[in-house]
Amino acid sequence: MIEILAPAGDYETLKAAVCAGADAVYAGGERFGARAYANNFSREELLSAIDYVHLHGRKLYLTVNTLVKEREFADLYEYLLLFYQQGLDAVIVQDLGVMDYVMRQFPGLPIHASTQMTITNVIAAKYLESLGVSRIVPARELSLAEIQEISGGTGLEVECFVHGALCYGYSGQCLLSSMIGGRSGNRGQCAQPCRLSYAVENQKPKDMLSLKDLCAIQHIPDLIESGIHSFKIEGRMKQPEYVAAVTGMYRKYTDIYLNSGRESFEVFEEDVRELECVYQRRGYCDGYYYRHNGREMLSLERPKQEIHAPEKPEIRIQEKINGKFILSSGKHVTLYLKYQDIEAEIVGPKAEKAAKQPLTKERIEKQLQKTGNTPFIFENLDIYIEGDVFIPIQAVNELRRRGLEMLEERILQNFRRKSPQKLSESGESCGEDARQDYQAECMKITALVETMEQLEAVAAYSEIARIYVEDSLWEFYENRKKFEQILLKLKDAGREVYFAMARIFRQEARHFYDRHFSQLAENFDGVLVRNLESFLYVREKYDALPIVTDSSIYQWNRQAKRFWKKLLPGDSTAPVELNRWELEELGVRDMELIIYGYLPVMISAGCVKKNVGKCEPRAGFLSMTDRQHKKIIVKNECLYCYNVIYNSAPLILADQYPKLRKLGCKAVRLQFSTENRKRVREILAVYLSAYSKEKECLMPEGAFTRGHFKRGVK
Repeated sequence: MIEILAPAGDYETLKAAVCAGADAVYAGGERFGARAYANNFSREELLSAIDYVHLHGRKLYLTVNTLVKEREFADLYEYLLLFYQQGLDAVIVQDLGVMDYVMRQFPGLPIHASTQMTITNVIAAKYLESLGVSRIVPARELSLAEIQEISGGTGLEVECFVHGALCYGYSGQCLLSSMIGGRSGNRGQCAQPCRLSYAVENQKPKDMLSLKDLCAIQHIPDLIESGIHSFKIEGRMKQPEYVAAVTGMYRKYTDIYLNSGRESFEVFEEDVRELECVYQRRGYCDGYYYRHNGREMLSLERPKQEIHAPEKPEIRIQEKINGKFILSSGKHVTLYLKYQDIEAEIVGPKAEKAAKQPLTKERIEKQLQKTGNTPFIFENLDIYIEGDVFIPIQAVNELRRRGLEMLEERILQNFRRKSPQKLSESGESCGEDARQDYQAECMKITALVETMEQLEAVAAYSEIARIYVEDSLWEFYENRKKFEQILLKLKDAGREVYFAMARIFRQEARHFYDRHFSQLAENFDGVLVRNLESFLYVREKYDALPIVTDSSIYQWNRQAKRFWKKLLPGDSTAPVELNRWELEELGVRDMELIIYGYLPVMISAGCVKKNVGKCEPRAGFLSMTDRQHKKIIVKNECLYCYNVIYNSAPLILADQYPKLRKLGCKAVRLQFSTENRKRVREILAVYLSAYSKEKECLMPEGAFTRGHFKRGVK
C-alpha cells in the first residue's frame, strides 16, 4: 500500500485532503512545528482532527520538527499528552533530544525522522531504526538509487516528497534566513531569502538560488519500485483547493499503477496542465530523483502566473455502515449498527400496539437515513416489524442519534491511550554546570582552515592548541610531502591536528572515505564530524579515533546533549543560533564555541559555478552580490559535489571575552574560509591579544556581525 500524505494548515484543508483521497495528513499545532506562519491547529482543533481522520480510516502526523531550546523543553510533556491520549498516529521530529524524550515518555507513539534531520544514506537510517524510529523522510536531494539503498537496507518506511516547493539548500542545514534576519528555518520561520535575486561575479542579477517546484507524478512507477512507502505533498500554507486538487491527482495515478501496473500507466496531458494551473509559482521540475543538480532545475526569473481557481473542494465524507432495526409489540425496540468489525446495540422504549396508524418500514427508514453531518451513511438497512405497532417518531430519532454516537465512540476507543507517567529527570548530568564562573585559562583556542595558506599561517602560532583541516585540502593539495611535514612539526610541538569530514555524507563521501580514511586516520590526531552519518562511519571503522562534533550536529537542549554524551564522551561544538543566555542555560563548559568566521549559511547540492559556466572538478570560490550589494562567497566543494555558501560578514566576538569567560567554554574556535595569509594573521593578532588580557582589544577593520551571540532566534 502506497500512502498519499497531504498537508493540512487548517481544519478545512484537512477535510479537503481526506475527501480527496489522502491516506494521512500532516499538521502542526500551536508550537514546535516547522511552519510557524501557517494557520496551524489549536489544541481543540487537533484533538477533533485526530478523531476525524480515525473515523474515516486515515491517519494524522503531528509536526514537532523544530529544534527546541532548553527553556522550552519542559513544555513538551503537556503539549503532547492530550494528543497522545487521543490517539495521535505519529510525530515528525528533527531534534534528536526530542526524539529520545518522546520515545521514553510516550511509549508506542511512532517517530518519523523529519527531512530536517538531513538523512542522506543507509548508515544513519539503520541507526535510527535500531533506536526505534519507524519512518524516515530523507533529504530531498537523494536519487532513486540512494532511496532504494535505504529502503532495501532497512525495515523502515520511507517517505519522500513528490510535489511542491523545493529548498535550494539541504533542509536542516540552512542558516541563511537566520543569519540575515533572525528568522530561522530550524524554528519554522524561514523568510526564504533564496527566492531573491543575486548577481554572480558581476553578471546580471538572477534568481540563482530559487528552484522550480517539484512535480513527480509522471514517475510514480519508478518511485514505488524504488521502495518509497509514502508520497508526501508539500504545502501546509496552501489553500484547501490546491491541496484537494493535488491530492486527488496523486491518488488517481497511484491507484492506476497499483491496479494495472506499469504497462497501463500514462499521465494524461490535461491532468499535467491541471496541476500546472492549480499553482505555478516557479514552474515545475522532477527534482533530484534522476540528477544530482542542474541549471534546468532553477527558476532564474519569475514566470507569468497561470493560476486558475480550482473548484471548491468537497469537505464532507461519510463511512458506509450496516443497520438492523427490530420493532415488535410489547418488546423494547432495538437498533443494531455495524462498521467493519465494530458493533453497537441500542435499546429503546417498548413498542405498543398501534391504535390507528402503525409505523411502516418506509417511515422508519426515512428517519434512520437522516444521518446528516455525522460520519456515517447507511449502505444496508434492514427493518423488521412484527404486527401493527407504534413508537413515537422522536424515539426513532433518538435511537439513531444514540446509536451513531455509540458507534463513533467505539471506533475511536480503539485509538485511545492511557496517560503515561511523567518521567522525572534524575539530574543526570550532560556536562558541568556552566553558571559558575570559569577562568579563561581553561579555554583552549582552536582554528579551522580550508587552504594551505591558512594552515601555514595558523601553524606559526603556538597558542592555537588544535587545528581542524578540511580533508578535501589533504586530497587536492599537490605537495603532499610538504603537508606531512607541517603535520609532523605540529605533532612534535604537542599540538593536535584533526581533519574535518564532509558536511554532507552521500555516495561521493562514502567512496572517498572507503579508499582513504585509513591514511587520514594515520596522519591526523582526530576528526571533526558534521553529520550523523560521518559519526557512525568513524565509530564503525575506527572506534579509537577521537571525535569532535561540529555545530551542525545540533544540541540545543540538555536532552540532546545527554543523547550525544551516551554516544560520544568527547567534545562537541555549541549551536550558533543560541544567544549567550541560552548557551548558559544549555551549559557549554564541555563544548567548543565558534567566535570568529564567515559561517556557512547554506549547504546545497546545486552548484552555482556550474549553473553560470561549466563544471570543473576542483574546489574553488566565487562571489555573489545580493540586493544590498553585500558580497557572498560560494565554495564549490567538488570532492563531495556540494556548494557551501558563507555569510556575507564574519562573526567577530573578540571583544566579548568577559562574557565568554563567564560562559566557561571548553574551547573557542576561529574558522577561516576565504581569508588570505595576511588576513589570518590580523585576525589571530586581534583574538590572541584579547585572550591574553594584556592589551585592549582592537577590532579588525571591515563589516562584521555578532551572529546570534546577542540576539538569538525566536
